[in-house]
Amino acid sequence: MQPLIWLAVPAVLAGIYHLIACFAACKRLLARPAQGVAAYPAVSILKPIHGRDPDFYGAIRSHALLDYPEFEILFGLSDPRDPAREDIERLLREFPGGRIRLVECSRGMPNGKVAVLAGLAREARHPVLVINDSDIVVEADYLRQVISLLAEPKCGLATCLYRARGTSWPARWEALGIATDFAPSVLVARTLGIAEFALGSTIALRAADLERAGGFAAIGDYLADDYQLGRRISELGYRIALAYTVVETHLSGETWGDVWRHQVRWARTIRVSRAGGYFGYVITNASVWALVAAAGGVWRIALASLAVRILAGVITGRLVLRDRSVPRFWFVMPFRDLWGFAVWLAGAAGSTVDWRGEKLRLASDGRISRL
Repeated sequence: MQPLIWLAVPAVLAGIYHLIACFAACKRLLARPAQGVAAYPAVSILKPIHGRDPDFYGAIRSHALLDYPEFEILFGLSDPRDPAREDIERLLREFPGGRIRLVECSRGMPNGKVAVLAGLAREARHPVLVINDSDIVVEADYLRQVISLLAEPKCGLATCLYRARGTSWPARWEALGIATDFAPSVLVARTLGIAEFALGSTIALRAADLERAGGFAAIGDYLADDYQLGRRISELGYRIALAYTVVETHLSGETWGDVWRHQVRWARTIRVSRAGGYFGYVITNASVWALVAAAGGVWRIALASLAVRILAGVITGRLVLRDRSVPRFWFVMPFRDLWGFAVWLAGAAGSTVDWRGEKLRLASDGRISRL
């Protein structure tokens, strides 16, 4: 049987994509952190809270220990009985002085997180806002690294990459995908000039620019609030910068079902936000196309494509994100890719997602409504 060369074409394209990922990761490693500025603006950190994440206290305490001249931390709760309240009050006792505040916010938008952010923004005292998720752990120079980018007038928003960790095997599986699949895709997109999106791990912007973009009210009925915010800032003529610092998140998925539902929600959200990018992304799955090439007898191309894919994952995950688990589980990447392909198929159709215990319907433009 003669090799079916045409079956190797997708594997070649996927290999080229991962070569670009290797280049983007190396470029990132050679980049220098943002230089300090003469005067750092005062910052309000907005943290919408929903439930008590694993190691929640350690995450919020890392913000209280930031090395930055003037900042405040505003925690927003939509439910006064939220179990996270106990940890926030503990933080208030450990760090008194008015820098940390707890704000009870009403939920008046389909996206409850954005409704809380709108309430926090009204309470913020400072001209620069930093938004990140409740479980994000930061390093001491986090604010300096992020805010330095906003010193450039053409920069309207700063965001950053993140690594993930988990205690359960399903959570570790998902964390591997973030380090070796999602993060490379972000670097490739930026290398190719696609940079109108922000990541929920960090969104830093000027309060005045947020108002010019319509404020939080403009994105209150979208699920992908980070993407929508980044797009609106880009439409004002600003660029979105990627900070050198990397933050950490703790994944709470305890079962394979938890991880599956989270991944499908993520996939469907991306699909309704950027359909072209979503459907084009299928060609980047080197593990799937290496299998196809191998089935056609084109073994050398299959192995080469798979090798480049693993190399890109290791460089990005271990060296760029500094995720120590990647070198230990590099051989799992092809299997995680097959899972990722199944998630992609599930995300290519369907209009419902599970989010924070609610069932939501996604419209074709990314807006949400409760079922």
